[in-house]
Amino acid sequence: MYYLLILAVGIERVVELVLSNRNAQWSFTQGAKEFGRPHYVVMVIIHTALLVGCVVEPWALHRPFLPWLGWPMLAVAAASQVLRWWCITTLGRRWNTRVIVLPQEPLVRAGPYRWLHHPNYVAVVAEGIALPLIHTAWLTAGIFTLANAILLSVRIRVENSALGYT
Repeated sequence: MYYLLILAVGIERVVELVLSNRNAQWSFTQGAKEFGRPHYVVMVIIHTALLVGCVVEPWALHRPFLPWLGWPMLAVAAASQVLRWWCITTLGRRWNTRVIVLPQEPLVRAGPYRWLHHPNYVAVVAEGIALPLIHTAWLTAGIFTLANAILLSVRIRVENSALGYT
């Protein structure tokens, strides 16, 4: 069942990319500007590696499913998906996986953006820990968390600058 969950998350990521590309094209027709393009490839690699690690580590290293860990981590992973889609629906056509800003538009202050500048990254961090730990893939969780922390230190700086938070 765990591998079906990872497959479902992978399919969900493809849906996100299709939506992101459609929204990016719309944004560019509205005069949007893109920032921080070089780190985007790194982000794609890290997030792809997360899903690959979630499959390979439990299989290759015979990681067991531990109910006391797996079920709570499944709840965290599900909550991260809810938060992610709350962010996506709140931003509407302005949401995408790249840093694309419509300079003439005000910042969104609705939904989870009432409380945080970057609520989607809370979802990303939570999922990056929880998804592999559902099936005790602790190496994947640790490596992704470290790589993602480095990436987010760059990405958040780029976004803050592009959005005028700095």
